[in-house]
Amino acid sequence: MKKSKLLNVFAVMLSVLFIVLTAAGCSNSASGEEDETKESTGVLYTVSINGVEVRVGETKVQSLLDSGLKVTVSDASEGITNIKTYEIDPDTILAPNTYYTAASIWITDHIFAHISMVTDEVKETRMGDCTIARLEFSLSGTDEKADLDRIVFDGTPLSEMSRTKAGEQFPDFTGDEVMWFSPATMDDYEYFMSFDLQSGKITKLSLEYDYDVDWTGSNQ
Repeated sequence: MKKSKLLNVFAVMLSVLFIVLTAAGCSNSASGEEDETKESTGVLYTVSINGVEVRVGETKVQSLLDSGLKVTVSDASEGITNIKTYEIDPDTILAPNTYYTAASIWITDHIFAHISMVTDEVKETRMGDCTIARLEFSLSGTDEKADLDRIVFDGTPLSEMSRTKAGEQFPDFTGDEVMWFSPATMDDYEYFMSFDLQSGKITKLSLEYDYDVDWTGSNQ
């Protein structure tokens, strides 16, 4: 498994700022050995958005676009008072072995998700064919059942995902009254939920496949 490093730059694509990092994975060695396939460890829980199932580490960005969802990025280069939002172009060609974050999906007028994506390890990748690496849903903007029912985590609509329900459905997770998350022993997959202390309703959900990205920028 090779180590990735932070490029520590903003790449300008379609006049839009993306955070770009190298994303490591198993690859062929310098001696010419065949490519090795990384074996996943842990449990893959799926999430559905408007009926489209997403498996982090497997599902492609194009699946969301085909369902009518818009993936956007924001350009704040002219200051926070003049932020411009752009839809991604799925036909944009991206560098290999690269991790992109800071894009968003608006699911309703009040619910959105941050999305990260990763390209193929050894070849350039069309943006629509990038793999979804992470989703983080911000849910505090609404408590409307119809809105929350658009997102289903491991078979449970988020309108029904209370702190009590999460504890029953994911007994191997850990946390407290307002957080419930997967243990470190789950390895490749990371899940996190936060809840309102008074109502117990879910306010945030994140799912991530753990690519070997060095967020510190170290070359070690």
